Amino acid sequence: LSERGETYTAEHERILREIESTDTNCIGPTLRSVYDGQEHGLFMEKLDVRIRNHDREIEKMCNHHFQGFVDSITELLKVRGEAQKLKSQVIETNNRLQDDGKELIGSMEELKRCRVQQRNIATTIDKLTHCLPVLEMYSRLQEQMKAKRYYPALRTLEQLEQTCLPRAGQYRFCSIMAENIPKLRTQIRDTAMTQLRDFLESIRKHSDKIGETAIKQSDQITLQSNWYTNQRTQDLVDFSPVYRCLHIYTVLGLRDTFENYYRKQRRKQARLVLQPHSNMHETLEGYRRYFNQIVGFFVVEDHVLHTTQGLVNRAYVEELWELALSKIVAALRTHSSYCDDPDLVLDLKNLIVLFADTLQGYGFPVSQLFDMLLEMREQYGEILLKRWNVLDQDNFSPIPVSTEQQYRHYTSQFPLQDPELEKLPFPKKFPFSEFVPKVYCQIKEFIYACLKYSEDLHLSSTEVDDMIRKSTNLLLTRTLSHCLQYAIKKKNVGLAELVQVIINTTHLEQSCHFLEEFISNITNVPPDTVNATKLYGTSTFKDARHAAEAEIYTNLNAKIDQFLQLADYNWLAAEQRVGTPLTASDYLIDLIAFLNSTFAVFTNLPGKVAQTACMSTCKHISTSLMQLLIDPEIRQISMGALQQLSADVKECESFARAGPVAGFQGDTLLLAFSDLRQLLDLFTQWDWSTYLADYGKPTCRYLRVNPNTALALLEKMKEMSRKNNVFNFRKMDRDKQKLIDTVIKQLRNLIAGLR
Repeated sequence: LSERGETYTAEHERILREIESTDTNCIGPTLRSVYDGQEHGLFMEKLDVRIRNHDREIEKMCNHHFQGFVDSITELLKVRGEAQKLKSQVIETNNRLQDDGKELIGSMEELKRCRVQQRNIATTIDKLTHCLPVLEMYSRLQEQMKAKRYYPALRTLEQLEQTCLPRAGQYRFCSIMAENIPKLRTQIRDTAMTQLRDFLESIRKHSDKIGETAIKQSDQITLQSNWYTNQRTQDLVDFSPVYRCLHIYTVLGLRDTFENYYRKQRRKQARLVLQPHSNMHETLEGYRRYFNQIVGFFVVEDHVLHTTQGLVNRAYVEELWELALSKIVAALRTHSSYCDDPDLVLDLKNLIVLFADTLQGYGFPVSQLFDMLLEMREQYGEILLKRWNVLDQDNFSPIPVSTEQQYRHYTSQFPLQDPELEKLPFPKKFPFSEFVPKVYCQIKEFIYACLKYSEDLHLSSTEVDDMIRKSTNLLLTRTLSHCLQYAIKKKNVGLAELVQVIINTTHLEQSCHFLEEFISNITNVPPDTVNATKLYGTSTFKDARHAAEAEIYTNLNAKIDQFLQLADYNWLAAEQRVGTPLTASDYLIDLIAFLNSTFAVFTNLPGKVAQTACMSTCKHISTSLMQLLIDPEIRQISMGALQQLSADVKECESFARAGPVAGFQGDTLLLAFSDLRQLLDLFTQWDWSTYLADYGKPTCRYLRVNPNTALALLEKMKEMSRKNNVFNFRKMDRDKQKLIDTVIKQLRNLIAGLR
């Protein structure tokens, strides 16, 4: 119990301390804990004891301070009277002060109102100071927009938005302006783009004129001329829209968009400019307009490149030029291939050179154009070759001249060196026909044309010389050679014409070294330069002459064949008595007359040609007559026929002895008939014993008689003799038949021994 009592006492002490130290508003929970317990009576006792203790302390404190309190009350009573006096004085003073301050208060109120007005005025001035620049700048913006000064307007707009409007504050008009700023920017951007489109259209229209101006100045490659061309370009085209649009888009932060748009549009224009008209090749003016537009296009791009910072760069322009160059070369190759006029090709070449030099002056590489010009050089040469023809108008007759003036006229055209002809009196004739001076002059004109084309192609003298020589060789070896061959081989060409061709080609062959010198003089390249191309004129004319000579031989033989076709031998003719004269056949007499007249024309031919023709003719006659004898279709031949043939051969031998052509030594021409003569003598003289005894010996009289030919002819005579002896019983004829059989047998043994 004592422990429990101690526990409750400690708990009550704690509760009393809480009551003493806790706010009265929060004492409820503490009291509830007393009543929830079982010893609240004991607690009440403790509480009464604590109250009594406090009362005793209060009483002690009051007893201790009582005298001081009494003294204070006494002092306070004394002060109350003084306080009343002081209050009365304060009220009196206050009343006087209020009366005196009424006027001051009125002044102060007036001053207050003035201060407020002053502050309001200062605030207004400050606000106006910030608003007036906005209004002024907006007014300036409107004026700039009205005057189409869009780049300054954009700058004004930027200053208005970033500086003036933020300073002005939140006003309705400022809000309206701020709302209009994006619209104004869009308006400026769209207007600038419209002006750029107008600019692009303008330069498209003026490209032709710009290019023409630049090309006219291309021969003055100086800084001054380039400045002049640029100045003229600016005169023709106003570049301010592109500068303005570039600045505007740069300020708007859309520079990349603008650059891409500009380059895209210019590429489209480039494709249009580079597309030639379908009939461009018909006139030089068509090519000129094409080149002017291209030059104008790239002059504008070059100007933009150098007057703007990055709108176009060098890489872009070079890429565009590479594209253009490939299309230009392709177009020129196609259209120039249609051209068959050498003058137009030459004018086109000069125009291309001017075009290339102009663009090269602006820094564009043009080597492909000059390479293409070298290709066109071959085409130009082909056109010249196709138009080259001089034989159709030739009369194939020596040129007659009756005066010194005429003579000098031809010698000025062709370098003839003939002292003997110079000495002859007028009238006289040149040995050659009109063909020779015409060919020589046209070859020189061709060389001049080739030289004309090679000008301004940036070629060395050696390259020009080589080009001219190669082109001239084509003229000589292909065109001229073809013309000569055609003239020689064409139908119905006469011997006189062929003779004249030989004379002409001989003189032209002799003039080739003059052509060599002529080319060297105009190109300043010595003809003996190492690796220099040589002219093939000598071989060309020599080949033509040989062809004409062969044709003469062929024609003569053909003419002889025509006469021989008229031969009408009686192969069964009776044998003539010894001493009976025989005359040559009519056809042969006509043939000899034709040959005499023909060889009279050969007097101007080189001796060897005439001799060869004469020898060939005699051999052909001899061979043809021999073929008549051994013709298989002729099965019988009489001695009378052989006697007639011997008479014809004798006429041919007389022709050969007469020397129809000078230059043969002795009886050289007679050798052509020796085979036939020995064969006929063998049969007509019936000298078989000599033939058989001396066969194979160099001194044999019938050395040129072939035993096979003799055997074939004997067989025909045997057949003739056999048929005649069927009803002939004369002993002489039978003996002759036996003799023929004996000779045939001996010949067969001889032939067998040769195998």
